Amino acid sequence: MPVNNITRDENKAGGAIVFSSNGMRLNFREWLIALGVLVVLIYILVFVWGKVEKFEAGEDYRFVYKLSEDYWLFERYCELVCAEGKSLVIGDSVVWGQYVEKGETLSHYLNELSGEERFVNLGLDGLHPVAMFGLLKYYGGDISGRDVLVHLNPLWLSSDKYDLRSEKEFSFNHPRLVPQFFPAIASYRAGLFSRIGVIIERNLFFLGWVKHVNLLCFADDERGVTDFCGWLVEHPYENPFSDIGSKLRSWSGDSPVREREAGTKAERRYDLPWVYLERSLQWHYFKRVIELLRQRGNRVFVVVGPFNEHILEPESLAEYNEIKRIIGGWLVENKVDFYIPSALAEEYYADASHPDVEGYALLAGQILENGLWGQPGGN
Repeated sequence: MPVNNITRDENKAGGAIVFSSNGMRLNFREWLIALGVLVVLIYILVFVWGKVEKFEAGEDYRFVYKLSEDYWLFERYCELVCAEGKSLVIGDSVVWGQYVEKGETLSHYLNELSGEERFVNLGLDGLHPVAMFGLLKYYGGDISGRDVLVHLNPLWLSSDKYDLRSEKEFSFNHPRLVPQFFPAIASYRAGLFSRIGVIIERNLFFLGWVKHVNLLCFADDERGVTDFCGWLVEHPYENPFSDIGSKLRSWSGDSPVREREAGTKAERRYDLPWVYLERSLQWHYFKRVIELLRQRGNRVFVVVGPFNEHILEPESLAEYNEIKRIIGGWLVENKVDFYIPSALAEEYYADASHPDVEGYALLAGQILENGLWGQPGGN
């Protein structure tokens, strides 16, 4: 045994056990000091990062597709546009603009037809109502006292699977925004520690920043890489910070749009298994979205659809019309401004729920003509 190896049994100093020649033990007070220093350093790091990575969104900005789950960036953008007094358009890929360029979205045509740069695109791909509630609750605190247009895509009500009521496990969008424990979502099978990690992330701001850095600078879908450590494994001889400047600017670009499905006419009709609204999880959380926004002093306008009714069998279309009637009745009862547009012509759809360029222009015109923030309950 080496001479300088001081063991637990051989040495005691003032009653305290010495574990090694260079050992250092912190008492409770010293641990608190160390924790305080660490928190200050993290705040400084995030502050400096925010100065280096300047947020200059520009006209018709929408989130880059790969950053759809970058809620730290979403929160930062909300702070910016709310400070500018903008009106917000929130929804899923229909608002984001799945089949069109960023200058051809719903918010773009609302601006063009109203003659002012008033509306901003806060759409995120796959933002179903359950996730929307989580997004606004945990990351949308700056959205208060604003005009907010909220889009409801009826696609989320078209089956138990999309309604998150299916017992079968499947991968859905934005799992970090849904309730982690209650109410239980049967198709969500994340482990205990993963769920706890999500809750911690919601409450510790710098963890959202860590996720932002990983998505922006180190994520590589082709290699299945999601974070800094994974990037180092895949690139053992490369400097991770060599191209950091261009990576920091990549959030401001745009994503390639999906190609429109071939043809304009539906080759077949679908009998969709619509969910009864009385038991729908998505509808329950959409109502909570409206309530949350109004509690924060926002003026809310709801747009439902327009779903591509041309693809539906007659019985399925009748069920869908009944769903629209119930939704409209709830909005009237709760004095929420809304508009439920009729279906566009079939040639103006790219798929079941997404308009094409001409469809967005027509929809924006209809919204502006049919009581956008007009009399409560106007449709």
